[in-house]
Amino acid sequence: MKPPEEAVVFVLSLLAPGVLFIMNKLPGIQEPSLILGAGVVILGSVLLLFHLTVRHDKKVEPLFYVFAEFSFTCMVGLTNALQQDGFISGFMDFYLRMGEPHLSTAYAVMMCYWEGVVHFTIFLTIIHRMFAGKSYRSLSLLWAGSSIAHQIVHIPGVVIGKHGSNIRPAFWRNVPFFLAPFWAACVLLRRPRAMPVITADEIAVEQKKHLLSRPVDLLLSLLLLGVIAFCVFRALVVLDCPMDACFTYIYQYEPYLKDPVGFPKITMLVHLFYAVPLLVVLIYGLMTPGCSWMLDWTLFLAGAVAQTQWCHIGASLHSRTPFTYRVPADKRWPVLTLNVLLAVAPVLLALRCHTNPAYFMKPVPKGQTSNKKKTN
Repeated sequence: MKPPEEAVVFVLSLLAPGVLFIMNKLPGIQEPSLILGAGVVILGSVLLLFHLTVRHDKKVEPLFYVFAEFSFTCMVGLTNALQQDGFISGFMDFYLRMGEPHLSTAYAVMMCYWEGVVHFTIFLTIIHRMFAGKSYRSLSLLWAGSSIAHQIVHIPGVVIGKHGSNIRPAFWRNVPFFLAPFWAACVLLRRPRAMPVITADEIAVEQKKHLLSRPVDLLLSLLLLGVIAFCVFRALVVLDCPMDACFTYIYQYEPYLKDPVGFPKITMLVHLFYAVPLLVVLIYGLMTPGCSWMLDWTLFLAGAVAQTQWCHIGASLHSRTPFTYRVPADKRWPVLTLNVLLAVAPVLLALRCHTNPAYFMKPVPKGQTSNKKKTN
């Protein structure tokens, strides 16, 4: 009996720690160019193994190979996080010396935990649903938002931060992992979304309600406005705004924002230039009936903000962050509250849109129902 594909991906991904342990013991693998070459060979071999597991299936989605390959790298990341926090040893030493030294930073450790737990779980669920003929589009968009946010903070953060002068060839293996989520997001967004069956009368009733008569949407709008203000304020802080409020905040509340690793600064700028405009658009969608695109972009933003905030909050408290850049003990609760609210607000919006989507659906002729479209 053939094992399910997600089980095969799970088992093959668990080979990652063993491969790292063996490579760490090889004396000839200490050259930076050899590490890059070995990485390419290993990832190529893993991709071939995944292909061999599904070669007899009549139709395999190209996205399967993306999710399967990323599953393997998730276990590499989790191995790194566990070693940096002292749970294991003897796996990543060679790679940290001559591959990607920045992976020892607090931000990278939190990033690796997110990949190894959240992304890995998402990948196995997606692969299961993919081969079971069930829809995986929404879950994939959640991952795409998270992965794109991860890469657009990770790569520029390394380049402009203190590790920018110590970039080794292995760093450039991140390029395909940077491009793949964008390609996957484009593929997913071109596919029709699955819509629930809702009568035209129900849609009409919901869409006649103004924002003031929808208390949940009103509260969400106010919360999102607060998130926008907080994002703009912290961007001003990392851009060295001379206002007293910015000076006080960075020195007394979140000194991590001036950590020379570069990741917190890039995170704040990503929030300013990407999250803030999207939040403005989503507030518009809450006030305008029939914006069906809300069902996709709320998921995308929820994944993106949750990932960046997990890394940012964790790194600002982590022992690998120098003490002077950690959140002061007496300011921990207000800072954590603000950061958690920033992370939770897009998630709450996505839940609201998907639990009661009638307001966002396209109007249909009276007496009819909206069509339910099946999609992968």
